[in-house]
Amino acid sequence: MNNNAFRKLSYGVYVVSTWDEGRATGCTANSAMQITSDPATIAVSINHGNYTNECIQKLGKFAISILGEHSDPGTIGVFGFQSGRDNNKFDQVQPEIRGYMPVIPDACAYLVCEVVDQLETSTHTIFLGKVIDADLLREDDPMTYAYYHNVIKGRSPKAAPTYLPEDTEPQADPAYVCSVCGYEYHGDVPFEELPEDYVCPVCKQPKSVFRKK
Repeated sequence: MNNNAFRKLSYGVYVVSTWDEGRATGCTANSAMQITSDPATIAVSINHGNYTNECIQKLGKFAISILGEHSDPGTIGVFGFQSGRDNNKFDQVQPEIRGYMPVIPDACAYLVCEVVDQLETSTHTIFLGKVIDADLLREDDPMTYAYYHNVIKGRSPKAAPTYLPEDTEPQADPAYVCSVCGYEYHGDVPFEELPEDYVCPVCKQPKSVFRKK
């Protein structure tokens, strides 16, 4: 079976957020879809191992920030390659409160949902949420999963439904690769000449985590 066939399905790039006893937390997601229009309901798939899953189960509410092509790609790294158990992710990306929920300010739109049902799979929980608030935040084209891979050159977190083992390996011929998220540096400036405070544009890790191919 060729798992790359799944990549031909349509995916977006989102941050699903909620509250953790008054502290904002969240994770990146690529599986979100509208199920019905009246009432408007949305389904999102969150890995069992993600702390956000546990927090949504407790609170019964979540928000979806729909990232755009001009959203800061570092947001994907912060929310996709760190755990909310150990990191306050919104210290690095200050939230905007909409519908009493934390959302990403430079997303192109947001949806706030109240959990009405859920389905457990072997690795993920599918939360079905009734939309109780939604609005546009800025003019931008929504970021697709293909755009994230082909233009930003990002990789999938292991908790993502679309993760493939080869995502951990560089697929082109870069000189240096981020050992945390797999970002491939292709800049005009030689990597060795980058300033010491250079950080990965996707996961915000320092220059020291890059490895030469």
